[in-house]
Amino acid sequence: MNQRLRRLFLSLSSCKQPIRTDRHRISQPEAYKRRLKRSREKPATMQVKVGIIGGSGLGDLDILEEKTEKNVDTPFGKPSDVLILGKIKTVHCVLLARHGRGHTIMPTNVNFRANIWALKQEGCTHIIATTACGSLQEEIQPGDIVIIDQFIDRTTKRHQTFYDGCSASPVGVCHISMADPFCRKSREVLLDVVKKLGIRHHEKGTMVTIEGPRFSSRAESLMFHQWGGDVVNMTTVPEVVLAKEAGICYSSIAMATDYDCWKEHEEAVSVEKVLKIMKENANKALSIMLTAIPQIASMDWSDTVKSLRISQEGSVMLPKH
Repeated sequence: MNQRLRRLFLSLSSCKQPIRTDRHRISQPEAYKRRLKRSREKPATMQVKVGIIGGSGLGDLDILEEKTEKNVDTPFGKPSDVLILGKIKTVHCVLLARHGRGHTIMPTNVNFRANIWALKQEGCTHIIATTACGSLQEEIQPGDIVIIDQFIDRTTKRHQTFYDGCSASPVGVCHISMADPFCRKSREVLLDVVKKLGIRHHEKGTMVTIEGPRFSSRAESLMFHQWGGDVVNMTTVPEVVLAKEAGICYSSIAMATDYDCWKEHEEAVSVEKVLKIMKENANKALSIMLTAIPQIASMDWSDTVKSLRISQEGSVMLPKH
């Protein structure tokens, strides 16, 4: 079972066909080595397909044409909701509501592994995620967009890898690099778009991801501010980590809704305030994606995807036989 899932995972990490073995069956480590060698020699031909993960207040974005719903399952269970397949102009896209379309799933209970696996299984080469967040710095004002480039993980209860040794897990242990968690090339596209659209934004930022579902205490919020965190949310980790393991180009549009609670003389964060700002700024996210996704699809991503795949495959330690 584990070997079959391992082969499936590797096949989903490229546009090539899964490894086939002859009657004598090549051992998995040997097949892995041959596949890695081939992936370095030949660039994969690929078609861009973009997964869109809608966060708080943006789980039901009306952004796709020719929409169809698809109910899927994964080795890690059901994703948060049905996949909504469609197009933005001519670009194939898949929309998934992170918390369910009725926002019924709290952050700790989001099945991040199923969500990412489902998008990979559907052929997504890219993910653009939206997320509400609190600002930890004076210059990031409510309503601003932050194209985040780093994270600090303060979660405690979440599965952060596909390779955890359970029955659904691919074979091996994965030590994926998180030096650069977010896709640089995707971020460059998003930054180019927000500049052209004249949207107030910040070119980089460190996201502090807390476990939730509660908001931070004032002491915690002040600590994150003093650490140099720029924004705080409850979902970037492990989503970005799993996307990297899956070999997907992942980027995030973070929308500041408040100053959390570190700032004196400022109203503390509340659900009402978050949803109000997200509703007011939903059009920003729509405009960014409607412009960025066709631009992403017009670019050559072969080297980027190949590099991700090599990094992912090279991060997996296989058992010795």
